Amino acid sequence: MKQSQKTTRGIGYVVLFLLAFAGVGVFAPAALAAETGKREVVEFNYPEWVYYDLIYLADDLGYFKDAGVRPKYAGRIAAGQMIPSLVNGNLDVVTRHTPLVIAAIASGADIAIFASGSMSTEKNPHMKYFVRADSDISSVEDFNGKTLGINSFGACSEFVTKKYLLDNGLDPASLKMTTAPDDQQEVPLLRGDTDVAIIHPLASGRATANTKDFKLLFSDYNIDGGLSGMCPYSVNGNFLKEHPEAVTELTEILSRAAKWNNEHPEEARALMAKRFGFKLEEAEMFEFYPDQLVPTPEIQYWIDRLVAEKKLTEGQVALEQIFTNKYNPANKN
Repeated sequence: MKQSQKTTRGIGYVVLFLLAFAGVGVFAPAALAAETGKREVVEFNYPEWVYYDLIYLADDLGYFKDAGVRPKYAGRIAAGQMIPSLVNGNLDVVTRHTPLVIAAIASGADIAIFASGSMSTEKNPHMKYFVRADSDISSVEDFNGKTLGINSFGACSEFVTKKYLLDNGLDPASLKMTTAPDDQQEVPLLRGDTDVAIIHPLASGRATANTKDFKLLFSDYNIDGGLSGMCPYSVNGNFLKEHPEAVTELTEILSRAAKWNNEHPEEARALMAKRFGFKLEEAEMFEFYPDQLVPTPEIQYWIDRLVAEKKLTEGQVALEQIFTNKYNPANKN
């Protein structure tokens, strides 16, 4: 054999060896993952804010540690920007109130509610209405012409309050509303910039405990028995299409954390207080739908409300466009 042929054949062997070695390099992690039982982890972009949230609770409990899905925190995002960020894909999952989701879907957004999130109960309502301790406001009848502090427009604080005024023969158009994060609502109230502050857990506990400066008027549960108070979890449509198994596992984790929260309220509240640097006695909590199935009446309430507010027309959106229980293992239908 000529030297040139030997050289060519030698180079060929080297190339084949390198390709084989490269193949091992490329496929080894997948093979190793399969061999060790480890799965590829799907991360979902999720906002950070001062709120009593199952995602944070599940994280603190270690439920994401060995899971195939996990939150990737995207930094502090204002409440009013969360649904727009979900729509444009900067966030993959959020917990924001139902009317915001419905309004976005009615405008063509590809998002959907997939888990029911928190429920409003008499002991642990969705939101509370506070005034200064020296205020002469004692009931909703005194709200005409007043300024209310809310965390964002287009959701529970705005529409539940307006309906409550209507139900009591008052004019919602007389209200003035201004926005600030829940954990900052006490400052403008004390300053006199607002007359009423509507605050959600965790931060509502601080105002509840401070009876020297604040007076509790009522909660959303006192208004409608909790029907309006479900604050669900929604997902970006592209993320759902690409990662249906991850959404299923996330729903399982939310359900697991919800049950733990409801069965261990003091321990759960302590975890959230620690996360946000609140004193335990100043931290209020949510209860959660234990199986995280999305209930129809709570969705229908908000469709009706938005139609009444002329934000939707009758029949503009259907229930099946807004939520799905398809990815919930507790769904038996």
